Amino acid sequence: MVGNPDFSMGKTQDISSDIERLEMPEGELHLRFYLPSNSEFALSATGIKEVMNQPPDRITPIPNASPLLLGTINLRGQVIWVADLGQFLGDTVALNTQRQEIPIIAIEDQETMLGLAIEKIGEMQWLDIAQIQMQTNVPNHMAPFIRGEWILDRESNQSLRLLDQLAILRSARWAA
Repeated sequence: MVGNPDFSMGKTQDISSDIERLEMPEGELHLRFYLPSNSEFALSATGIKEVMNQPPDRITPIPNASPLLLGTINLRGQVIWVADLGQFLGDTVALNTQRQEIPIIAIEDQETMLGLAIEKIGEMQWLDIAQIQMQTNVPNHMAPFIRGEWILDRESNQSLRLLDQLAILRSARWAA
């Protein structure tokens, strides 16, 4: 390897100039995703335990549970509740559970874990928290769970809303 011409001084200088051109990410890492109404949201990656796709027959319905809950799944020996995030937030379009797999984002705080069933997983992206704005025209039933929003396009009024995992996990709505 030492005799390899790729390890010459000229190549080392090329590599260092490539490294200088790489941009350091700014902000915090977030997962972007969609609800059935095609509304886009984000969650901070630090509160996400796992992202998975589950077949609907692996979600066990529990009688007399909140209508917001689809049931439970077994995640490596741990039983966790799976909730319809869209219904929880008051989304007007129902989650399609008649498909091969349902995307689920498992969020966690201390010993509490909850699976959030969504329509579609987006991408991981570094987002600058300093650019977040107070939410505009958010329904009252959704407002306690939103930390703010990034304006993506002012002309089309497109925004990306940042959800508060802790507010979702600790919500009194789960008892209903």
